Amino acid sequence: MLALGPFRRPLRFLGAQLPPLNFITIHYLYFLGTCLLFAVIFWGSSTPAHSVSFTDALFLSVSAMTEAGLNTVNLSELNTFQQVLLFLLILLGSAIWVSAFVVHVRKTAFEKEFRVVVDRARERRGRSGSRRMRSWSLSRRSTDAAPSGVPPEKQDTDSQPSDTPELLAQEDARPHSTLDGQARDQTPPARRGGPEMNGISSKTGDALSHFDSEPQPASPPTSPTRSTQTGIVFRGDTRFAPSSHASQHTRQRSSSIFTMQGVGARPTSSLQPMSPVRQETTPPLPPPSTKSGGDASKYFDSVGGWISRNSQFHGLSDKEREELGGCEYRAVSFLAWLVPIYFVMWQLLGCLGCAAWVAHHAAATARDNGLNPWWVGAFNAVSAFNNSGMSLLDANMTAFQRSYYLLITMSLLILAGNTCYPIFLRLIVWAMWKTISSSTPSSHSPYFTGPQWEERAQTLRFLLDHPRRCYTNLFPAQHTWWLLASVTALNGVDWAAFEILNINNAALYQALPERYRVIDGLFQAFAVRSGGFYVVSIPSLRISLQVLYVVMMYISVYPVVITMRNSNVYEERSLGIYAEDREEGEEAATVQEREDSTAKRTAGEGGSSPGFSLLRRAKTLRDQLAPGTAAHAEESNSRFVRQQLRAQLAHDAWWIALALFLIMIVESAHFARDPATYSVFNFLFEIVSAYGCVGISVGLPGVDYSFCGGWHTLSKLVLCAVMLRGRHRGLPVAIDQAVMLPGSGGGGAEEEDGRIRMGRTVSRGRGAGDGVMV
Repeated sequence: MLALGPFRRPLRFLGAQLPPLNFITIHYLYFLGTCLLFAVIFWGSSTPAHSVSFTDALFLSVSAMTEAGLNTVNLSELNTFQQVLLFLLILLGSAIWVSAFVVHVRKTAFEKEFRVVVDRARERRGRSGSRRMRSWSLSRRSTDAAPSGVPPEKQDTDSQPSDTPELLAQEDARPHSTLDGQARDQTPPARRGGPEMNGISSKTGDALSHFDSEPQPASPPTSPTRSTQTGIVFRGDTRFAPSSHASQHTRQRSSSIFTMQGVGARPTSSLQPMSPVRQETTPPLPPPSTKSGGDASKYFDSVGGWISRNSQFHGLSDKEREELGGCEYRAVSFLAWLVPIYFVMWQLLGCLGCAAWVAHHAAATARDNGLNPWWVGAFNAVSAFNNSGMSLLDANMTAFQRSYYLLITMSLLILAGNTCYPIFLRLIVWAMWKTISSSTPSSHSPYFTGPQWEERAQTLRFLLDHPRRCYTNLFPAQHTWWLLASVTALNGVDWAAFEILNINNAALYQALPERYRVIDGLFQAFAVRSGGFYVVSIPSLRISLQVLYVVMMYISVYPVVITMRNSNVYEERSLGIYAEDREEGEEAATVQEREDSTAKRTAGEGGSSPGFSLLRRAKTLRDQLAPGTAAHAEESNSRFVRQQLRAQLAHDAWWIALALFLIMIVESAHFARDPATYSVFNFLFEIVSAYGCVGISVGLPGVDYSFCGGWHTLSKLVLCAVMLRGRHRGLPVAIDQAVMLPGSGGGGAEEEDGRIRMGRTVSRGRGAGDGVMV
């Protein structure tokens, strides 16, 4: 081994600062490595040689792969090979491309895990068969050698093999010896931590009358002092310190500068057990009244499996957990071909439609820039679908501000590739499920019949019910409706603001006929939040509208990313906040008590009023529209959303403030020479556009490239870091079921989350019972 000598301690310290290897870390390495590689190729392929500086080559590579779309040089002046490199970078940096790759990796990991499970099962069957054969031969031999008149159960037990389950159980039940040589029994369940600490059986989920009332293995009686000790009752949400090994691992990971756990996630969040509770063979079963999230038996045979918030499965045995993995595997296998088809077909049809239109209606515009019309249309279509905003034309989309077909087609591509991608994908899966499930045997339909189609319908149903167990960008129905409403509202605000705030704006509408203002405003509303194109000159807009665009670019990723993290299977574990599962009967009683108390107050004031009757009807209608959804659950979910928003805002604000501070230091000379062009607002606009990976820019007078094209080298490098950081703010957290490989310990984490949530429910019930006045 190489002797490091005095360098051992510094190297050990540096190694401790390295982030853990997870999805986010690999994502960063993929982007950094690809951008550096393409930047070298881009810089070396310039014509004439080195006409594009390496800083600009790196900036364009980062801008294309992060889908930011800012350009420090005119793209029409690049050679065709360099334009193709940018085209490939836009594809390689697409969020759908990355997610499709993750799906294929998980599918391969599932298949490998299944092979391991099959091999283990065969090995267990082989050992069990040989053990039974050996046990049978030994017992037969001892029976033949036993004296007559001795019952078989009185025969010597030493003839049994040493590794039988009976002897293993007896060995586990024997008292353990301590350092003083005295035999003592194992730690009772009441003192192990976990649900037994709160009087709940980890095997049945029922309340225990006494801590030591759960059946225990036979052991010698203990001293009276220990047997009569009642113990200490902890709250249900109390977490016990992990073992020394786990604590050491946690400290080592939390000491890292870059935790790489994701926005809002605790630095120490993981799927490792949070308390040293011994995992039971039979998972805990909750009370039947808490199974409000659904029953697992509708997807596979399960005795006591139940489903809680965010598609967490509890109460599953090892075999049932494997069957759940089979359901996930079939869903992932279905997505493994659906997502690539979606990715290819949208861009293929978009390229054909846009390229054909440009070639037949605006060929002169492309040739004026020295470009092929078909290439211009195809590049714009791919850039629109991936929300890059790059255009080979120097004038961007202002050259097509009167083209209805091109603006509508590219608007649809912008929505399909980013903000509305989860909506369109769920619509496709739902339509396929309705088509297959409608062909029931009673309908006598010749299509989609047979066991294989029933299994496919079951797979689609599982994917619709629990999409976040399988894919990052497919959400449950309620979250999808919320995403649709937020996207519609934000785009509507942008469109209305464009039309209203630009009234009597002569600088904008002087050369734009009135009949084109509506479609241009709609396209700009779609492009300003993620698309990155501009159909009008941004400096010609009202300053109030420019401020609104800064806000919209800042929150561009919020609808999708908040929905993604709020529907994460391990959201509670990542945030360190657990919801309290209120039982259905308890919630109904609470609502009824509130209504009765309100009715009594109203009666005391002179009888029931029409307003109170209307309020009760509204509550009843709400319960009918959302069955099984309690007011407390809604309040708890809103608490999670607020926590996610606060974490995202805090994560974004300091990066933008730091980048603005550093760039203003470097660009002080530009600001002193021309404070109007190099104003603080223009710098803020460019930084937010880069961080939001949008790409619209206020530009510079007399040139067609972005505002950052006139900055110093150091400022461009700072903006490269801003674009990379902004591209990764929309990723899921590290402990997300949809990006983790099978066998990562998710089953144990789900069971532990269920025990914690049940403990909080029981603890709250005890607190409410203690507060009742008689």
